[in-house]
Amino acid sequence: MARRSDPVRRVVAGALAGAVGTLAMDLVWYARARRGGSEAGFAEWEIVRDLSSWDDAPAPGQMGRKVIAAATGVDPPVEQAAAISNAMHWVYGTSWAAAYALALPRRPWWAGPALGFAVWMSDYVTLPLAGLYRPIWDYDAATLAKDLSAHLAFGTATDVALRVLRAEIRGGTGRRANRRRALRR
Repeated sequence: MARRSDPVRRVVAGALAGAVGTLAMDLVWYARARRGGSEAGFAEWEIVRDLSSWDDAPAPGQMGRKVIAAATGVDPPVEQAAAISNAMHWVYGTSWAAAYALALPRRPWWAGPALGFAVWMSDYVTLPLAGLYRPIWDYDAATLAKDLSAHLAFGTATDVALRVLRAEIRGGTGRRANRRRALRR
C-alpha cells in the first residue's frame, strides 16, 4: 500500500534528479565551449555575473524577468539580472524533473530521452511566444541538433538519477531491505 508521502518523495527525488540532469546538460555545453576555444573554468562559465543590461541576460533570466514583472507588476532592476538568470536556469530543470517524477513513477527505458525531447520542444514553443527565441523553422539543422542533444543529455541523466534515487529510497524499506536485514542476523 502506498504511503501518503510517496508523491512528496517523488517530487523531491525528481527535483534532485533534475539538478543532476541540469548539470549534465551544462557539462555538454561547457565541453563544447572548451572545444570552441573557451579557457574559462566551469564555475566561471556556469555562473552568470555582472550583467549591465537585461539584453545581456540569457533566455532563462529574461523569462524570469517576464514572470516576475507579470506576477508583481514591477520590472526587476538590472542589478538582479544575474541572480534571476542563475535561479531560473536551475529552477527550470528541477521543476520539469519534479513534475516528471510525480507524473511517471514507473517509466519505460526510453522515458529519459523522451523527457529531454519534450523540454526541447517546449522551449521552441514557449520561448518564441515570449519573444526570446525565433520560431523553430528559423534555426538551421546543426543548431537544432546541438540543442536537442544537450536536452537529451538532460533527460537521460535526470531519468538515470531518478532511478538511482528511487532504488535508494526503496532499498531502505520493503522486501529487499527486509531480506538484507534477515541475512545479517
